[in-house]
Amino acid sequence: MPRSRHPKGGEEGPLPGQASAESAERCACALTPAGPSNRSSDSSNRRNENLRILSLGRNNIKNLNGLEAVGDTLEELWISYNFIEKLKGIHVMKKLKILYMSNNLVKDWAEFVKLAELPCLEDLVFVGNPLEEKHSAEGNWIEEATKRVPRLKKLDGE
Repeated sequence: MPRSRHPKGGEEGPLPGQASAESAERCACALTPAGPSNRSSDSSNRRNENLRILSLGRNNIKNLNGLEAVGDTLEELWISYNFIEKLKGIHVMKKLKILYMSNNLVKDWAEFVKLAELPCLEDLVFVGNPLEEKHSAEGNWIEEATKRVPRLKKLDGE
């Protein structure tokens, strides 16, 4: 299986028990409805109706498109060590409580504040993103981040 280089350094690739980038792509396709449907008997709805935790770390993911199918049920999203710069699409996660997205590429507050749209978010790991690194070096990361997403109970493990 090919391995990639992460912008933070070090060789990346699937860890034992984790999906490859190809299977993550198949998963993302499975999460995106093929067409409009409001029927509860729709097979894609049945397959995702109880999904509470989704782990897609180290899968070369660049965006968060396609989460609509799990937006009403997902409580935990683990997407660390990817290539995510923009948080467009995160707003559909109505029940998301825990978001682990360390070591991605988010670099500005305009993207970070999209997390404030998540009504249940209380635990966020954001360490290793350029935005966090810059403000941690300046000594004001926790203060600035919690000011923008005030309902957080836990930030970067603290």
